[in-house]
Amino acid sequence: MISVQQLTKRFGEQVAVDGITFEIPAGQIVGFLGPNGAGKSTTLKMLTGMLAPTSGTATICGHDLQSDTLEVKRHVGFVPESGAVFESLTGLEYLEMVAALYAIPEAAARARIEQFIAFFDLSFSTLTDKLLGAYSKGMRRKVVITSALLHNPPVVFFDEPLDGLDANAAVGFKALIQTLAREGKTIVYSSHILDVVERVCDRVLIIDKGRLLLDGKPETLVAESGAGTLERLFTQLTGGTELERRAEDFARTFRP
Repeated sequence: MISVQQLTKRFGEQVAVDGITFEIPAGQIVGFLGPNGAGKSTTLKMLTGMLAPTSGTATICGHDLQSDTLEVKRHVGFVPESGAVFESLTGLEYLEMVAALYAIPEAAARARIEQFIAFFDLSFSTLTDKLLGAYSKGMRRKVVITSALLHNPPVVFFDEPLDGLDANAAVGFKALIQTLAREGKTIVYSSHILDVVERVCDRVLIIDKGRLLLDGKPETLVAESGAGTLERLFTQLTGGTELERRAEDFARTFRP
């Protein structure tokens, strides 16, 4: 479903993504991990056609990222970290606009929207009576997730999807992506909440400074490293242990 070969992105002299290579089959949930500035969001933007790569190749569902960009966009859903929406629209107007962009018939679009708002425990009046600019962060996130899944894409990219969701919505979302994977959809899940990644992902990719450091099943990587948890392994690979030492030094400044 996703094939990436030596994908690279440079911004002037800065190398944001440095020749990463991986493949992801259908029905797999893959955690895409890395510290801030590691190149995760840049990679996701390339794979969704939002940024052109500097070099390398990628295909989504057999469609080439650069020569067949429109088909790539038809086959993917994307929940960006920003969760940006058109704030002057109501939730329903925004979702209907997205449905129109994907040429979803009006009746089918309305049925899918109603299914999603029922899943997220939203009232229909919420979608029709308030502009998105007045929504809470969590409500806006639910609308963005709905918009990404509305056209039933075979590949879905999530960048920090739990940001703003309450505990119940987060539990429901985790069940949702596991259900989507069982139905054969490919899920790429980028998050800093590593205990969630460890529980729901079949596989993790860890990236730092634009380079792919590790690729494998979470339990296998943790066992082979002896780290005990995915979080501990992550900090060892990406320099987080140094941050722990700095935190200790900082805390000492408050001691008498």
